[in-house]
Amino acid sequence: MVVQIELSDDEVNRLFRALADATRRDIVRRTLISAVSVSQLADSYAMSFAAVQKHVAVLEESGLVTKESRGRERMVRGEPDRIRQAQRLLDEFEQLWRSRIDRLDAFLHESAAESADISADEKKG
Repeated sequence: MVVQIELSDDEVNRLFRALADATRRDIVRRTLISAVSVSQLADSYAMSFAAVQKHVAVLEESGLVTKESRGRERMVRGEPDRIRQAQRLLDEFEQLWRSRIDRLDAFLHESAAESADISADEKKG
């Protein structure tokens, strides 16, 4: 089975690097529900406004969120399509993994059956 990835290796690296951080995952969760200003996000975490901006920038670079100006505020909105891309990629890797486990399982059953046949033949002879 060949894994069909819609994303380049660099995009996949950025995506999973962004999702590797708990704060960024929380920002994605919040912004998928509704658009949230960077200021509102900063109020939610025990870190500086600049640190939250950096987290948002990493998420924006990965395509997980977009920012738009609304007056003086920068609104952050989660991108469900990018989450779906990540999910499809993980699903494809899971299918690959399950396929390999199934082949290993079949091999082990064949080996066990052959061993049982050999043991039976040895007892007869």
